[in-house]
Amino acid sequence: MAACSVTYLASEQATVPIEAGYGPRPTLPPPNPTLIPTVNIAKAGTWPQGQTPTPAQGLAVNEFAGGLDHPRWLHVLPNGDVLVVESNKPPKTDEKFSLRGWVQGIVMGAAGAEVPSANRISLLRDADGDGVAEMKVPFLQNLNSPFGVTLSKGTLYVANTDAIMAFPYQDGQTEITAPGEKIVDLPGGPINHHWTKDVIASPDGTKLYATAGSNSNVGENGMDAEENRAAVLEIDLATRSMRVFASGLRNPNGLSWQPDSGALWVAVNERDEIGSDLVPDYMTSVKDGGFYGWPYSYFGQHVDTRVTPPRPDLVQKAIMPDYALGPHTASLGLTFNTGMLFGPEFRNGAFIGQHGSWNRKPRSGYKVIFVPFANGMPSGDPRDILTGFISKDDKALGRPVGVAVNNDGALLVADDVGNKIWRVVPAR
Repeated sequence: MAACSVTYLASEQATVPIEAGYGPRPTLPPPNPTLIPTVNIAKAGTWPQGQTPTPAQGLAVNEFAGGLDHPRWLHVLPNGDVLVVESNKPPKTDEKFSLRGWVQGIVMGAAGAEVPSANRISLLRDADGDGVAEMKVPFLQNLNSPFGVTLSKGTLYVANTDAIMAFPYQDGQTEITAPGEKIVDLPGGPINHHWTKDVIASPDGTKLYATAGSNSNVGENGMDAEENRAAVLEIDLATRSMRVFASGLRNPNGLSWQPDSGALWVAVNERDEIGSDLVPDYMTSVKDGGFYGWPYSYFGQHVDTRVTPPRPDLVQKAIMPDYALGPHTASLGLTFNTGMLFGPEFRNGAFIGQHGSWNRKPRSGYKVIFVPFANGMPSGDPRDILTGFISKDDKALGRPVGVAVNNDGALLVADDVGNKIWRVVPAR
């Protein structure tokens, strides 16, 4: 095990360029499983004073806020205040020992992902408009591994790891002390393999949509453990009823409404342990009643033979995702650019935060990208927006997660290892 990275040596490595794993028709070579999974993750470091990620040509980056505690997700309020969710997975109290889990704990600890959850949402305010938040205050505390946040019709909805909570909000307030109201339970423990839950409101405010990732890699904990998981869930606020809106999505996050088509899009982390080239993460529009393959197939109807018993009936129904985002990139953040600051070529396209791989040689992700859209669909190759999260001595100085477009049009990026929020704008 190297000093600056965590690598278990195995003969397996990528056979096709990472670029081939992007787009509507990614290259999908045969599976290449190994006895010991490929583990190749950058050890967490810290940003040297004054150093930032590297913006693409024509762009500039600055630190919008620092000194945060594992910032994961962002939400911009109507008055321009920025909510940042400081969170991590909940503690596990009854988890049985397994070699796989033990190894995963070592890997995730080295990657900076084992810190206790702050269970807090903080408020950032840049009142003078200089691109740096001069106010940072606790906004909402004592949550339970929160992740997604959305504001609709004067109510702030927070997706805890096990429930959606509602809080009253008035424009400009800097703290919520009112007790929350539970709207619905979400799939939680005891396994809670994918703990992050995102939430977004429908444009008319009558419904919420929430994500729930799978309780396993490929169903190895049994499909009974996957009830209401690997899915986008629809919640009717009038009746508090919940149903599966779209399924077969291994670990969906980054819910966002596409401004041209009005369709709901989501970023999805795909399965591991069948080689560095498989399976590409993706973003896709989600259709009511649509099934997207997990765990029985991937990227449409490519059967995963590890899953027993097979379900050819479901594989036949599996919808091919709209756009691949590279194998093992851990694409979590997704937001559409509705601002004008970046110019017409960026209009209504998607910014995507790629947290970075652990199961690929060489590594992938660890950056923020942009995918152009036209007429509501992806219309070109991805473009790097923010890179340089890996240092010259092979440490992860930061890892991007949530992305949001501020009211001034700037792109904000949550960095959960660097404990910062980065701000990206066109260079002057």
